[in-house]
Amino acid sequence: MNQQHQPSKDTAESENLRIGSQIRDLRKAKGITLIAMAEKIKRSVGYVSQVERGVSSLPIPVLQAISEVLGVQISWFFHTDQHPPLDERNHIVRHDARRSLNFSGTGIREELLSPRLSGQLQMILTSFSPGAGSRESRERKGEEAGFIQSGSLELGIGNKVFQLKAGDSFSLTGDEPHWVLNSSSDEDAVVIWTLAGASY
Repeated sequence: MNQQHQPSKDTAESENLRIGSQIRDLRKAKGITLIAMAEKIKRSVGYVSQVERGVSSLPIPVLQAISEVLGVQISWFFHTDQHPPLDERNHIVRHDARRSLNFSGTGIREELLSPRLSGQLQMILTSFSPGAGSRESRERKGEEAGFIQSGSLELGIGNKVFQLKAGDSFSLTGDEPHWVLNSSSDEDAVVIWTLAGASY
């Protein structure tokens, strides 16, 4: 199995704490109670509290729901310890300076390939561990496309399911419910996404 993109346990735990504290701080700054947050994302108060303390898994659909309640895009949670030189800041992303986001307990890691969080175009590299992903449909506002860099992926669009392999690509409009899943038992899947006008 390719471990290139998989974070260590300590890294994942510190990432959970960072994202959880960001959620808590932003929720409090906006005057949203734990109870109100739990009701809006259709989860228990205990679960939201565990997410904020960094001790519970945080799948993409849940982080997306939390982001909507907090009025931010998921990309707001991307993080890097590296700061690019001023002349590169709006144009270049170095391999070791990508902003990243680990989705605790899901086997999914995303890295922002675009130099800016704002703008009409974003590129994201997503690594799916074996079995990672979900057949639960989601929608994004705006067009998006993907390129399978390595491994294989199941893609569901509406009621159709497609088997994609390395080198395949796909495109989605903003009004198509879709899902992705790495159904392999021993190989990571790596996908490069391009989002045009999509809120992420």
